[in-house]
Amino acid sequence: MATALDSWHDIIRNGDASALGSLIADDAVFHSPVVHTPQVGKALVVKYLTAAANVLLDGSFKYLTEMVDERQAMLEFQVTLDDIVINGVDHIRWNDNNQIIEFKVWVRPLKGMQKLHQAMAKQLET
Repeated sequence: MATALDSWHDIIRNGDASALGSLIADDAVFHSPVVHTPQVGKALVVKYLTAAANVLLDGSFKYLTEMVDERQAMLEFQVTLDDIVINGVDHIRWNDNNQIIEFKVWVRPLKGMQKLHQAMAKQLET
C-alpha cells in the first residue's frame, strides 16, 4: 500500500494536484510561511497546496533531502522563481489512514519568501 508520502511524491512528480482531495484528511491543518494563522480543514488545505503547486511546479522544483519517520517527513526543497533561488522545508504529518493531517512550510531567503507570497496571493485570488 502506498504511504501518504508516496502519494505526495506522485503529485509532485506528475505536477497534478487533483489527487489532493483524497490525500488530505478532513481536519488537516496547513501552516503557511507568510500567513500567521493556521488554515484548518480539508478545503483550505487543498486550496493552499493547489495554489502552491501552480506556483512552484514549473520544472525547477526539486526535493534535495528527506528525513522520514513512521508518520512524518521533513523534505528540503529548492525552486527558482524569477531568478530567485528559494530554499524551503515541507514538514508533513499523516494519520493511520495515510492522509495528510498537517503540512508546515518554511522558506528562505526573505526576498524569496516575498516573491512566493506575491505569486501565491495571485493564485488564491482566483
